[in-house]
Amino acid sequence: MESQQNQNRRGTPSRSPKRRPERPQSRPDATRHSPARRDTSAAPVRQPLPDAGSGIHGDYENGAVIGRNAVRELLRSGRPVDKLLVQRGERTGSIVVLVAQALERGIPVVETEKAKLDAMAGYAPHQGVIAMAAEKEYCGVEDILKLAAGRGEPPLIVLCDGITDPYNLGAVIRCAECCGAHGLIIPKRRAVGLTPLVTRASAGAVEHLAIAKVSNIAATVEQLKKAGVWVYAAEADGANLYGTDLSGPCAIVLGSEGNGVSKVVRRVCDGAVSIPMYGRVNSFNVSTAAAVILAEAARQHHGAG
Repeated sequence: MESQQNQNRRGTPSRSPKRRPERPQSRPDATRHSPARRDTSAAPVRQPLPDAGSGIHGDYENGAVIGRNAVRELLRSGRPVDKLLVQRGERTGSIVVLVAQALERGIPVVETEKAKLDAMAGYAPHQGVIAMAAEKEYCGVEDILKLAAGRGEPPLIVLCDGITDPYNLGAVIRCAECCGAHGLIIPKRRAVGLTPLVTRASAGAVEHLAIAKVSNIAATVEQLKKAGVWVYAAEADGANLYGTDLSGPCAIVLGSEGNGVSKVVRRVCDGAVSIPMYGRVNSFNVSTAAAVILAEAARQHHGAG
């Protein structure tokens, strides 16, 4: 059972003793694990992206939003759009709707050769449309907490500790938004940023989710703990997800594809959670693990099931 000292420090109500572990004062170093059993069979990471300034998919935060779903959500979000680039001769299907919406908002629509769109998209599939928008504005950690308070809900936050694959980060953003998370936090370095490919992989969910970029994930964990948020690392040796109380203020840390949650971040977390495994393959991809864990957290937060 949580001690009276911890209750006073956190200012949160006590939970069931069998579900809410007492916050440890320290923990020994443990072997690194990936989020909820690392997926060693997943597609290989295309290339490590060590710095948040550039990468194989183009300059980060360059304002290019690629793909039909991502552009649709951009237009819905109300974020300023400079122009819509449409592949020459590509005026069929959902592109017709996107062009009409752009013209209705007074956004210039420019027909562009496929080769130019390919280069702008970093040769990722763009489905014949790219929007040039104002850069996505990052928020602060405090803004995420205020957003939750404004909704009258306990915070549900996702921290990404070194995810380097843009497809994975985009999928995690989509999972977080769909599950009602109040925000997502990424590090400034040694991880992928909000590239156009991340935006496309999120199917436009990035337009509806508060995202903060911080210098130090471990320090941010400590900041969240002081604000009354319980922080759990998604790791293979953690407690059973379905026996863990995630109904109050909580944050889930998802580690990198290769090494999982780093030792220094794992050490400052309140605990770890894992997804029970029943098959022969012993791991989930990080975005799949995010979907399972966040869906359970959302169920507990909203009292469903």
